[in-house]
Amino acid sequence: MHLQTLELVKCFCKGIASLPDSAKHSSLTEGAMLSAAENGIPEIVHEIVESFPSVLETTDAEERGVFDHAILERQENVFNLVYQMGKYSREYVLKDYDDKGNHILHLAGKLAPPTKLIQISGAALEMQLELQWFEAVKKLMSPRDIDWRNDDGKTPAMIFTEEHKKLVAEGEKWMKDTADSCTIPAALIVTMVFAAAITVPGGINGTNGVPTLNNEVIFNIFVVSDAISLFTSTTSLLVFLSILTSRYAERDFLFALPNRLIIGLFTLFLSITAMLIAFSCAIYLLFGNKLAWILYPVAGLACVPIISFASLQYPLLRDLMKSTYGPGIFGKQSEVRFYN
Repeated sequence: MHLQTLELVKCFCKGIASLPDSAKHSSLTEGAMLSAAENGIPEIVHEIVESFPSVLETTDAEERGVFDHAILERQENVFNLVYQMGKYSREYVLKDYDDKGNHILHLAGKLAPPTKLIQISGAALEMQLELQWFEAVKKLMSPRDIDWRNDDGKTPAMIFTEEHKKLVAEGEKWMKDTADSCTIPAALIVTMVFAAAITVPGGINGTNGVPTLNNEVIFNIFVVSDAISLFTSTTSLLVFLSILTSRYAERDFLFALPNRLIIGLFTLFLSITAMLIAFSCAIYLLFGNKLAWILYPVAGLACVPIISFASLQYPLLRDLMKSTYGPGIFGKQSEVRFYN
């Protein structure tokens, strides 16, 4: 359906180009192009501009062009067309202002439509995406325009702060609730594995203080797993505490806070895994000689909380890592030149 629609657009463009009155070209195509920009269909924008290059300079009643609409609607597929333009063409297209003196960075400072924000999991990730949009547009601006004031005397940064006050508060609450819920299991694991470290299975030799099962391979696995669990759970606890005590400035949502949450969740998962391995080793050391079969159900049941935690937290961790460490949604998507 998408390809057929594109072929239909090509037929329309050929038909419009054959009209004797060239003034009709823009009147028949500018509405379709702006609609394609708002709905995130870069192929239609590219096809129309390729057939009628001058149409890219047209604006709506508020003097907003194609990329203005793409930014307001957060349509990165259309916005990325600017990276396929030459430097001078890009500067020429992006330099315009709307009827209120706003340029594209002012528009990037406005809050995204609810239909775009609802697709993101968590207010903190929504705020991170908004900051990524603002920074991506900011890189295309000249230093003089970054602090340009519109007709209301507001800079892009002022508009961004005003528009995102509620989202910052929601992001702070979301981060604190997530960190707070993870702090409790991290603290419990620290307590349990520390207690297990000083009360080793099999007891201690009364003469020299060496554990009686010191020569067992399983005992060495127990010690290493218990130590890993203690260190990772302590790290996780400290990271979550740093999230709870953060200042929650706007820019913290861009990298610092998501990065801390990723580290906290990952180390918590490691601590849970190592703790259950240490527990399984302790059960085997205590009952393995007489009840060797007990190792199989214990090992199987130990996998249940590990798999549960991984499956429940993986979507959040995946989204966090993709948005924080991933290649991002901005950049050149094709080598085909646009608006030469």
